[in-house]
Amino acid sequence: MLTRISNEPRDYAWGSTTLLAELEGRDPSGRPEAEIWFGDHPGSPARVPDADTTLDRWLPAHAARLGVAPRLPYLVKLLAAGAPLSIQAHPSKAQAEEGFAREEAAGPARDAATRNYRDDNHKPELIVAVSATFEALAGLRPLSRTRELVAALGDAPGVAALAARLAGEDDAGVLREALGWLLSAEASDDVDGIIRSLAGAEAPAFAAELALARSLGAAYPGDPGVVVALLMNLVVLRRGEAIFVPAGVLHAYVSGLGIEVMAASDNVLRGGLTPKHIDVAELLHVVDTRPSAPPVLEPRTVSAGVRVFDPGVPDFTVVSATIDDGSRAVAFAGVAVAVAVEGIVEVTGAAGDRITLQPGQALVATPEESPLALAGEGTAFVAMPGAASA
Repeated sequence: MLTRISNEPRDYAWGSTTLLAELEGRDPSGRPEAEIWFGDHPGSPARVPDADTTLDRWLPAHAARLGVAPRLPYLVKLLAAGAPLSIQAHPSKAQAEEGFAREEAAGPARDAATRNYRDDNHKPELIVAVSATFEALAGLRPLSRTRELVAALGDAPGVAALAARLAGEDDAGVLREALGWLLSAEASDDVDGIIRSLAGAEAPAFAAELALARSLGAAYPGDPGVVVALLMNLVVLRRGEAIFVPAGVLHAYVSGLGIEVMAASDNVLRGGLTPKHIDVAELLHVVDTRPSAPPVLEPRTVSAGVRVFDPGVPDFTVVSATIDDGSRAVAFAGVAVAVAVEGIVEVTGAAGDRITLQPGQALVATPEESPLALAGEGTAFVAMPGAASA
């Protein structure tokens, strides 16, 4: 079967007021529109209009007959950032299982503001830029470069304190200690001093990083996440480029429209740029403080116009198909979700079902429809389980 799915945008405060409307060719609603979820996650399950139900009910009703799992192992989102999301990291599978069991035993409700683990799953995630550019912070910058940036901030007391914290030979250990200090009450005055120092800082090699930090300081006065952001890689993706964020990697999406695919989980440990709960000890338990280059994921081209983003996790693989003549074949196992982001894409399944998608529209495809034939003129993404869970 091929069946349409749809959902309403979620109005998180960081959402763009224009990007999703522009994608769908409609007038803006006037409200922030942050994410559209195309999946069966109970937080916002997609609707199945033809069956007058939601995907979290539709899929289990058909799973046994189709020989598939009753739940998707992944969640697909259109994400439209008009302002930065919180800095965050996600646990590994083992950490999620342990943390969830611990908090279940302790008794707080799963939707409690202080809850870290709302389920027992990990949350690796991939985002591919749909807008002309997509800006993100991802991973901790090599420490030698961060020391250069901090030196450009001058000699204000807070800056000197940060520079002292960044001294040492064990880069991962230095960054872990610095992160813990910045997020503690002890560093509050120094954080304020560092944020003030941004106003007069000049460093051509870090012009974009300083400009972002100044805008963050204006939007989140006194927030330690402004300084945490100075330790992170700034990544500017062009349309069709991607980053993959595995367990423990500190990240924050800053601006732009992307297609995001993640393991089906809601486990988040925050590290700044948010009024929400920050559990510093638990963040330090899961975060990977080894410095690295930005986690860009290069796709593999399998045929004309067809590229595979394979992060090597069992939860998902993502295929992008751009059609300008003929058709493109996309094979999959399990249950797939296709989302159009450009033009008009006609999707025909192997069993003969056919649906035409416009930008922002999506469908679910069940296994007997593999491979999909995508025709027309446009671009669509197809998410599917990774090889180990298909």
